Amino acid sequence: MMLRILLCCFAVWLTGGWLPAMAAGLDELEQASRQPAGPPPQRIVALSWEAAENLLELGLTPLAVADADDYRQWVVRPRLPAQVPSAGSRLEPNLELLASLKPQLIIISPTLLPMRASLQRIAPVLNIDAYQPGQDHAQAAERILLQLGRVLGRQPQAQQRLQQLEQGFASLRRQLQAHGAAAWPTVQVIRFANPSMVYVYGSNAMPVLALRRLGLRTTGQPAPSVWGVSQQRVGQLLALRQDIVLYQQPFAAAPQLFASPLWQGLPFVRQQRFAAVAPAWSYGGAASLLYLAQGMTTALLQLPIAAASRPALR
Repeated sequence: MMLRILLCCFAVWLTGGWLPAMAAGLDELEQASRQPAGPPPQRIVALSWEAAENLLELGLTPLAVADADDYRQWVVRPRLPAQVPSAGSRLEPNLELLASLKPQLIIISPTLLPMRASLQRIAPVLNIDAYQPGQDHAQAAERILLQLGRVLGRQPQAQQRLQQLEQGFASLRRQLQAHGAAAWPTVQVIRFANPSMVYVYGSNAMPVLALRRLGLRTTGQPAPSVWGVSQQRVGQLLALRQDIVLYQQPFAAAPQLFASPLWQGLPFVRQQRFAAVAPAWSYGGAASLLYLAQGMTTALLQLPIAAASRPALR
């Protein structure tokens, strides 16, 4: 499933509906946020998970979400109400279902640009390109939430949510500092593709950007993909001799792999510097950054190094 996420981006173009005409040099969301046209839409379909997340964070429940059941397993927060149906897959949405829902807006990612003409026969389409080369994805996610808030008439909610996210990070930093995190080794984050391959997050990945906001040492090496991941064999993790290693759940094959001699021989496993992180989406929006940070903080504070580093009570 992870391979479906790591797809090439396509060129961006826009047609009307209630959205303003595109201006040269501006992406669609930026243009729409500068010149909102008419009453904001309420009946919205999200065909990407970061779009679903942002709608929910703004207090809007989507009419439908692509791969809704997988969202509930992999993204988890913000919670998607049980009554929200799946709109088909993120690569092949169900056009018949979408037409029956009569949406006022369909939000897509660049992955679905080849289907744009078909989608626009149902409702106006807004493409949000959240992951672009060379940008700070965390800063881009905050900008996108604010711009989408303006487009949907939810700017106060967007501003309030960003303030809450910063307060959340401040609280987590205090918890980590109280456990001596400044003296900890480098923290690395991985996600398993299968029992033999892992995705290793680089400095341009959201989990690593979350670690930086927590004030922790982490990798300074970017990954080649725009999402900040590189694929490695599990055996290559042997190079992480002194690091703390966190892995993003879910991983169904964990019991089999973690019982293997190969896994048990890795330095960070032998030295109890390995922990699981509760599910949060590594390719999401601004709120996912905090959800990742919360999960990683909880995992880190359960390690022996956190207990050993905590100052003694007087």
